[in-house]
Amino acid sequence: MGELIKVGMADLKVAKAPDTLTTLGLGSCIGLTMYDPVMKIGGMVHYMLPDSTKIKNNSNIAKFGDTGIQELLRLMLLNGANRRRLVAKIAGGAQMFAMSGSSAIGNVGDRNAEEAVLILRQLGIPLIARDTGLNYGRTVELDCSTGQYLIKAVGKSSKVI
Repeated sequence: MGELIKVGMADLKVAKAPDTLTTLGLGSCIGLTMYDPVMKIGGMVHYMLPDSTKIKNNSNIAKFGDTGIQELLRLMLLNGANRRRLVAKIAGGAQMFAMSGSSAIGNVGDRNAEEAVLILRQLGIPLIARDTGLNYGRTVELDCSTGQYLIKAVGKSSKVI
């Protein structure tokens, strides 16, 4: 059993088997993972907002989907992952608060999930599994030995995607 490495909010990390990456309490945020099944290298970014270009103070690249996903890819390759083997999974993107209408703030979870799909498509990395939307938070773990992405939510049974 390896180390359990915590990824904070607006944070990203890369790890190798036998370690596991985890992030707690994904609400509207997205926990996006990339994994190289041959090298057993995994990476996770916990981003809060989809698009850094809409925000003036955007120095934290892990806070945004567009910059965070690209930086995660850069670090994965630096650590020996092969871009052609990478697969991605996402979780989170919940709507944590009931909103009337479709205000831009209200559907940030949906926009975060859409951003992941868009950026991964641009980068040519297949999104092979997702557990997004609905109205509850998730805690997730990426096992770098197997590539399994464990999703835990209060009052729900755990699942692997």
